Amino acid sequence: MKKVKVDQDICIGCGACFGNYPECFEMTDEGLAKEKEPVTEEQKEDQQEAIDICPVGAIKEVEEEN
Repeated sequence: MKKVKVDQDICIGCGACFGNYPECFEMTDEGLAKEKEPVTEEQKEDQQEAIDICPVGAIKEVEEEN
């Protein structure tokens, strides 16, 4: 199963994801984006849109580890 993850080594904390999709992303104490879990089917669509708007490509869909 795939899930969306924010690579905090790449994230610049611009707020595009958590500003547009606060139900899917939040800001860490360091000012970087972090994904929220669990997500609904509608939120999965929002996460896909966030992948597209991230200016540095820090949001990626990855295979979930068991």
